[in-house]
Amino acid sequence: MYPYKVQLVQSLKPADFQKRLNYAVRFQRTARNDNEFIHKLIMGDEAHFHLNGHVNKQNTRFWGSENPRQVHASPLHPVKVTTWCGVTSERVIGPFFFEDENENAVTVTAEKYRDMLVNFVQPQLVNMAGYWWQQDGATAHTARATMQLLTAMFQDRIISLNSDFEWPPRSPDLTAPDFWLWGYFKDKVYANKPRTIQEIKANIRQEILSLQPQMLRSVMENSLERARLCEDENGGYLRDIIFRD
Repeated sequence: MYPYKVQLVQSLKPADFQKRLNYAVRFQRTARNDNEFIHKLIMGDEAHFHLNGHVNKQNTRFWGSENPRQVHASPLHPVKVTTWCGVTSERVIGPFFFEDENENAVTVTAEKYRDMLVNFVQPQLVNMAGYWWQQDGATAHTARATMQLLTAMFQDRIISLNSDFEWPPRSPDLTAPDFWLWGYFKDKVYANKPRTIQEIKANIRQEILSLQPQMLRSVMENSLERARLCEDENGGYLRDIIFRD
């Protein structure tokens, strides 16, 4: 896999190191106790795909194989697509686009996130009994009503802020959408220079269909290797994290 770069606006806070270390140790322990854990895990997240070629989410920017030190000006009100995907070792669940009736991207609120869970994700879990759910600590993800819904869907198999198995903040290097999928998409989705959001959406759908199972298995196995590396670094960042100059 290409080591895509993830650029953060802010660095780790002192308390983050221990939280990342705790996560890394528990993630590995869970995998040791259940050989199928890595292959029964959904790692989900959203990202914004801008018409100008930027891919980002709050405080984080994703790079493909281009030089991340090159500076590109950002428009004040960029045209963008906001998409959610869930990475597993067999397939990518998605894409789900957060948009209004005119295909304009909308803010991911807790209510809209729950609507996605109920109407988009849950119907796809019919043949996925015993799967785990991982998400970051975005407010929409961790609102009380959202966590109650996730508990009903996954019981105690949840990796998230506000859960027993806590997801560490500021850790895009540990979750598959952030350390791999968005950078991979950035290379592929813009290759034919899409000129409309409809073309971006079509390209995302096509790239998901073209993903091979062996690649996805490697990605999810890499999430376990990253937990090992994170423990080796005592909770520090992995080498594919860079910071804004």
